[in-house]
Amino acid sequence: MNLFIIRHAQAGHFGDPQWPDDSQRPLTDEGRERFASMIGQLVGRGFSPEIIATSPLMRCSQTAEIIAEGVKRDPEVIELDSLMPGLDLQKLLAWTNEQGREFRNIAWVGHAPDVGRVTSELCGERGMWIRFNKGSIASIRFHGPAAPSGGELRWLVTPKVLGC
Repeated sequence: MNLFIIRHAQAGHFGDPQWPDDSQRPLTDEGRERFASMIGQLVGRGFSPEIIATSPLMRCSQTAEIIAEGVKRDPEVIELDSLMPGLDLQKLLAWTNEQGREFRNIAWVGHAPDVGRVTSELCGERGMWIRFNKGSIASIRFHGPAAPSGGELRWLVTPKVLGC
């Protein structure tokens, strides 16, 4: 199974009075454009999640929709409370392993610092810090069920690395 862990694309500034409810803070136009460009490049290199789980916060669900619109398959986008800030790794792993019975390529869209923490934990280094810029994507391969220390980090890419 391949698991793609994604931090939401660039959103409006935290604390902006325009968005008193932080859960409604949307992606910026620049964030949308940069992330869509990045997805276009990655799709040309084989990136193609079959199902996408996202935090229900607007910036994550908008990021997930950009992925769904950009990939060759027509992946279902599912909102999971376990991807909200403070991420519930055990619930996510149970959901992911259930989906792994049908799908080989699964994506999670979440928040920092959670995405960096769980990426390191899934690849075997609990407590190691992996920095995820906005819009970054990590690819982790599991040869069995998704589990802490059971994954192999295949790649981690940022929009800037791809020139987006």
